Parts: sequence; C-alpha cells; structure tokens
Amino acid sequence: MKIVADENIPFLKGVLEPFAKVIYLPGDHISHDVVKDADALIIRTRTICNRKLLEGSSVKFIASATIGHDHIDDKYCKKQGIAWTNAPGCNSASVQQYLAAVLVYLIRKYLLNTGTLTLGIIGVGNVGSKVKKLGELLGMKVLLNDPPRERREGSSIFTELYDLIHQADIVTLHVPLTFSDPDKTYHMVNNQFLNCLKHDCILINTSRGSVVDEQALKQTLKQGRLKGVILDVWENEPDIDKELLQMVDIGTPHIAGYSQDGKANGTSMSVKALAHYFKLPLENWYPGKIPSPEQPDIYIDGKNNMPETLLYDLIYHTYPVKQDDLALRKDPDKFEYLRENYPVRREFKAYNVVPDNVPSSLIEKIKQFGFQNKSK
Repeated sequence: MKIVADENIPFLKGVLEPFAKVIYLPGDHISHDVVKDADALIIRTRTICNRKLLEGSSVKFIASATIGHDHIDDKYCKKQGIAWTNAPGCNSASVQQYLAAVLVYLIRKYLLNTGTLTLGIIGVGNVGSKVKKLGELLGMKVLLNDPPRERREGSSIFTELYDLIHQADIVTLHVPLTFSDPDKTYHMVNNQFLNCLKHDCILINTSRGSVVDEQALKQTLKQGRLKGVILDVWENEPDIDKELLQMVDIGTPHIAGYSQDGKANGTSMSVKALAHYFKLPLENWYPGKIPSPEQPDIYIDGKNNMPETLLYDLIYHTYPVKQDDLALRKDPDKFEYLRENYPVRREFKAYNVVPDNVPSSLIEKIKQFGFQNKSK
C-alpha cells in the first residue's frame, strides 16, 4: 500500500509506516506522477485534488487535515469513485482563540466598550458557533447569518445578511468558499456589501481569501469608511497584496487555525478516517504528546485590577497576535515559510490559571473560556 502525504502535516510521520509505504512531500509538490500509483493521499489545502492530479491514478481515498475542502473536486472524485474526507471543526477552538486575541487588540487600540458593540457573524458552523460564545462572553450583542442553517432550522435565531451588516460594529466571516448559488461566497464582500457596512465598522476574515474582493476592500479603506480590517486569509496566497497588508490593522499568514491542538485534531481525524476506510488498527489514534506552552501556569491578582483587564491579559498571554502580524509585515514574501515554521501555540485549555483576590464571577468566566482553574 502506498500513501502520499503532505510533509507539513504534524504528528503524522511514523504512524502509518507499519502498514504502508509513505511518501512525504511539500503540498504543492504532490503531482500526478507522484500519485499515479498511490492508494491514498493525506493533504492540506495546498494540494489541489482534481482531474489534473488524479486522472488515471490508483488513488481510492483522500484525507484532508483541514476544515476547508474547496481544494477537492467533489464531482470528479464521485465520478471516479474516490472517497474523501476533511476535518470539520478540527481547529475551531484555535480560530476562536485567534478571534479572542484580535478582539482584545481592537478593544485596546480603539478603546471599545464591549457592552455597546454588536458582533455580526456570517457563517455559524463549527467555528462561527464558538465565535458566538466568545462574543457573548465578552458582553457583546451577537447577530448570526447562515442561510443553509436557516433553511434547515428556521429563522428565529438568524438575521438576514444586509440587516446584519447594517447593524454590526464588527463583522467576522466564517464561511466556506463556494462559487454557485444559492449560497455563493466568492467575492461575497464586494462593493455593494462594503457600502452597506456601518461607518467605522471593523471587518475580520479568517475563512477564505477569495470571499473578499480585495480591490473593493482597498478602495473602501482608502475612502476611510472602515475603522479597521483584520485579514488572516488572502486572495492569491502566498503572493499576497502587499499594499493591502500595509492598510490593515492585523495581517497574518493564514494561521488562525494553527494551534498545536487544532493540528493534532486534524491529523487524528485524517488518520482515523483512512484507518476506517482501509481497515487499519488506528481508528482510535491520537498524537501521544503535544508540545506544552512555555508558561502553562498564569498567576493573576485581582487586587487593584479590573476584571476586564485580567481577562484581556489572560487571552493575550496565550496568543499575542500582533507578533504574527509583525513577522508578516517584515517580509511578506515569507508567507509560506511563516506557515510552515509556525511556533507552538496552545489553546486556552492548555493553560492553568492561578487566581488571587479574583471574584468568583470572573473565575467562572475564565472557565467558560476553557482555561483550567488551579488553586494557589
């Protein structure tokens, strides 16, 4: 049995070797010649699985260790009898952490009062649902837009798109990239969309770069109609628009979901799916050791500190997002290098909070964020 795998999928090397010959390559180097005699692929978004890659090959199964799956030609795979899986929700808590750090940065930069803010979430799947909880924990009013869910569940909790963008102070995108109606998201954020946003709105995109028409976004920014923009994803990655990078508050190299926890989840889901398909004894596999954070214990003292300050400090301790922004600004041509060599980032659950003089209400909120509570 032969498996071709992206060499940058963490925790994978050595797992499948007892059962298969495994070839590791950079994702964009996985070619037709490499996969023609392969039984399975384990990939990420940089490997485009379409006719060009797969025609005439012996590939029977593809596992993508990612939430997104727009890099897999579903129609072609179905026609050829090639099964495939992705890893929905694997890094949703990582994106939630990214959003939390971004919101703390924005609150402090613009002196925002969360109690008066409306957060509009477009796309309320695994990630968007966690962002909803985040917004509520921070005291914001939250509006939700998700047409596929609304059709299935009814409209009671959802807001029509243009009603949402007329009302929201912060709009955050968590949609898949789709190219056909009724739920087309390619260039969903276009001139019409941007013109309908509240003046001084903040736009955040951690979904897919092409959900946003970057030329329209640049025009809007030049007109001064947005308070700020956060972009983790870009059109034409890794060759990103350097002018746009200089115009946004925070720009990062598609790493919102790059916590060690999210990566471990994605790899585990891929291995388990492949094991199930080929009947390998790995259906309960999970990485044995995930690197710990440098400072897993965080001591907080409530004396002379406001609860909000303590909470914001906690969030930013786990992920000082501006560091990733500065690294990309320093050399935008290293976009792919920064992704492949991303430092260890752990989610809230990997941290122990040791409180002193802290009200019980804040301790409870800290637990709801996912932090572990550790008595002093």
